[in-house]
Amino acid sequence: MSAPAADFAALREEIATSYNDLSNRLELIADFALRDPSSFALRTTAELGEDIGVAPSAIIRFAKHFRFSGFSEMQAIFRAELQASSSSYQDRIKNLEKHGAACGTSEMTERFVDAGIASLRELQHSAPVEKIEKAAQLLADARIVHVLAQKRTFTAATYLTYNLSRLDVPANLLDGAGGTLEQQMTLVGPEDTVVAISFNPSAEETITAFERARATGARTIAITDLARAPFTNADSWFQISEASVDGFRSLNATISLALILAIRAGTICAENTQN
Repeated sequence: MSAPAADFAALREEIATSYNDLSNRLELIADFALRDPSSFALRTTAELGEDIGVAPSAIIRFAKHFRFSGFSEMQAIFRAELQASSSSYQDRIKNLEKHGAACGTSEMTERFVDAGIASLRELQHSAPVEKIEKAAQLLADARIVHVLAQKRTFTAATYLTYNLSRLDVPANLLDGAGGTLEQQMTLVGPEDTVVAISFNPSAEETITAFERARATGARTIAITDLARAPFTNADSWFQISEASVDGFRSLNATISLALILAIRAGTICAENTQN
C-alpha cells in the first residue's frame, strides 16, 4: 500500500479524482473537505459529522480510505495548508456568510462589498499567473471557443463569450436554447476549446456536455466552486470561492476571471497575428 498524500495539493487532487468511486457518505465528506478546508482543519470529528450529516466514524473511515492511520493524521495536512496561507480568505468568507445581511441599507451595502472583496482576494490567491497563462493559451489556440453554462453561472458564460468575440477570439455560447444543447454540441471538434462554468449542484446538462467535449478530443477549461470530477479532469481548471450574504451569492470572482482570461487570450492572438 502506498503512503498517504504528503501535502494538501496532492490530497486535494486524489480526493477529486477518486470522487466517483466513493460511497454516498464519503462523497458528502469529500464535498465538505474540498469546499471548506479551513473547517476541516480546525473542527473535531463530532463537529464535522454534525455539519456534514454523517457519524463521526464515517469521517475516520474517510481518512483511512485515503491511507491515513486516522483522522488526526489527515487533519494535519489540512492544518499545514491553513497555516501556510498568508491570509485565510476562506475564514473571511465564512464569517461573512455566518453574520448574514444587515437590515440597514448602509450595513447591507458594506457587507456585500466586503463579500465581493473577499472573493476577489481569494481569486488572487487561488489563480496564479502560470495557471491563467495556460488557460489563456488554450483559448487563443482554439479554432473556436465554446462556452458552456446553465442557471446561475450563465451570466458569466455570456460575459466571457462577449469579451472573447470583441477581442477577435472566435467564440460560441452553448446556451441550449429550446433544448438544443445536444445539437449544439455537434459543432464541437478536436481543434476547439470548451469552457464549462458550473457551480454545485452542477446541472446534468453541463456535466454531460462537458464529458462529450472531452470525448471528442476538444481541450477543456473548467471554472467551478467544488473540486471534483468531471471538471477536475479538464486540461485547466479553477476553483472559485464566491462569498454569500444572507443566502445571496454574487459572481464577482467568476466574472473577473472570465474577463482576465478573455483579455489575455485576445492579447496572445494579437501577438500571433503581428508575428
